[in-house]
Amino acid sequence: MAIGKESKILVLGGTGMVGSALIRKLVEKGYTNIISNYHLRKPEEYPQGKVLFFKLDLTRQDETERFFFEHKPEYVFLSAAKVGGILANSTYKAEFIYENLAMR
Repeated sequence: MAIGKESKILVLGGTGMVGSALIRKLVEKGYTNIISNYHLRKPEEYPQGKVLFFKLDLTRQDETERFFFEHKPEYVFLSAAKVGGILANSTYKAEFIYENLAMR
């Protein structure tokens, strides 16, 4: 079953490397109802308002559930993750694992 061009698509982690690439490809392919989240920094707007960004902390289950209830996405791509460089990943192993497991 193909995703309709007007289907509500949620890309979680849309400000990261993988999520932003996915959003660019969806916009390029003509999808018109894309929403995404940001955690700390609001991204630049996409041309013609093709993507709406909402502040959402995925480690807060109540906030995430409320977001899904309010926005009712038809398709969800999970590309959100806490990431860092080699030093951060080796220094804060437990924090990275905990936060990534807590994302819902």
